[in-house]
Amino acid sequence: MKNPFLEQYKKEKLRECQLKQLDILKELDKLCKKHGIEYWIDGGTLLGAVRHGGFIPWDDDIDVGMTVDNYNKFKAIVKELPGHLFFQNNETDGKQCAIPKIRDLNSLYIEPLYDFDEPYQKGVYIDIFPKAFYPNASKKLLSKLNKCISKSYAILHAKHYYSSKSFVEFFYFGIQWLVNMGIWKFLNRLCKKNRYLDNVPPLNGPGYIHTKEAVFPLSEIVFEGYKFSAPAYPDLYLKEQYDNYMVIPPKERQIIHGIFYQPQLIADERSSC
Repeated sequence: MKNPFLEQYKKEKLRECQLKQLDILKELDKLCKKHGIEYWIDGGTLLGAVRHGGFIPWDDDIDVGMTVDNYNKFKAIVKELPGHLFFQNNETDGKQCAIPKIRDLNSLYIEPLYDFDEPYQKGVYIDIFPKAFYPNASKKLLSKLNKCISKSYAILHAKHYYSSKSFVEFFYFGIQWLVNMGIWKFLNRLCKKNRYLDNVPPLNGPGYIHTKEAVFPLSEIVFEGYKFSAPAYPDLYLKEQYDNYMVIPPKERQIIHGIFYQPQLIADERSSC
């Protein structure tokens, strides 16, 4: 049963949460421009920019993409972020952070499957997806490999309890991981890599694949009244990912994914609230 009071609370806090995410994106944009690091708004954020001029009304996150090379450059300069922002990945904040994020420490953002036994940061965030260039192979094969690799990665890195099921899962998905990663590495050695790119395989659960010409050279797009970097052809990029992306989904699919938001914990003039 849904709690109507909690649902109303989320709706009332959603816009405040979105604006804090926008502030994080502006800081990322400023830092990337300072150091010549290329990025682009991605996924539902790009869709929102094209279809709504900003956030999808029920969306509660921001997605950013950058090539693996640019991501590595970005990691080297994250210390320049304002003090209330924290760059979170597996190296900086434990093993629960498969998707790199920039989190606002002066906030609280709860999603399904969050583990409160673990002390990793849980503030409002934006996602950063490292993008790899894919081998010039069949898109169908690449998509299937990505789905298998991502599923295996997620299950092998999930919190497990001692049981016969977890024992079987460990071996089954461990083998799946080794086999599919072996095929992936073989294709990377065998084929050129100048046609496709997308999320690194462990983070590409849907199996999306974008063409290089849809992304580069980067362009700009207005999102919430501000210009940010975008793929070269947003229409083509979105069609490759969502097909008929201009169709508004029915009400039952307009889902706010977060469970609870507290966009600001402590009043502080230094916070980007």
